[in-house]
Amino acid sequence: MVENRSGAGGSIGAEAIAHSPADGYTIGMATVSTHGTNPATSARIGYDPLRDFSPITNLAAVPNVLAVHPSVKANDLPGFLALLRSQPGKFSYASSGTGGIGHMMGELFLSASHTTMVHIPYRGAGPAINDVIAGQVPVLFDNLPSSIEHIRSGRLRALAVAAPARLDALPAIPTFAQSGLPEVNDQAWYGLVAPARVPPEIIRRVHDATIKVLATDEVVKRFHQQGAAPAGNTPEQFAAQIVAEYAKWKKVVAERGIRLD
Repeated sequence: MVENRSGAGGSIGAEAIAHSPADGYTIGMATVSTHGTNPATSARIGYDPLRDFSPITNLAAVPNVLAVHPSVKANDLPGFLALLRSQPGKFSYASSGTGGIGHMMGELFLSASHTTMVHIPYRGAGPAINDVIAGQVPVLFDNLPSSIEHIRSGRLRALAVAAPARLDALPAIPTFAQSGLPEVNDQAWYGLVAPARVPPEIIRRVHDATIKVLATDEVVKRFHQQGAAPAGNTPEQFAAQIVAEYAKWKKVVAERGIRLD
């Protein structure tokens, strides 16, 4: 049974997982937002990303994307940067919420490019995308799967993706690294976690079952259609990945002087 608890860049759902019984029957989705950017930006978040969870496995590496409304007069990233620099402070960007990956990707982009935009946070990617499509906000930073169909249809124009190489799903769109901003080129990820203190044998059983599913042709095909790539690492490797992600965003927060409390 899936229960969606949206809001606060995923941290509401993550807090629910952290406070659930450690019996193996409650499993949650960990993301860069829930275990990296949100706790890095808020001292009042209701969980510790490193102590309150039992990592199981990373499910997928997922590209991020910078997209704009078609009315924006830029067809590529260099053209967009020139536009931002010629009209400083004019543009705003939408994200799925304050402290989430879209917000922090935007902050990283502004820092790396030495440009300015106003952040407009939403309660999830869906409302943010809707307002960018409607032309209420001109720019969007997002995980690719929630935006890709709108990019394919022309309702959004993608300028760059954060990925190791161009994507089969969007072969015409260069990466941030190819466009001159390698600092913004890190992918997002989605993984499974349980509450802390779940017995190791339960974690291993869920891990092993998940790895089998990730290897099926149907799942691999579905991930690739969304521009994602199946991952599947050990609980220990995933734990180390979470530690590194949290440390990375703590550094960005300190450098940008971001504080939400």
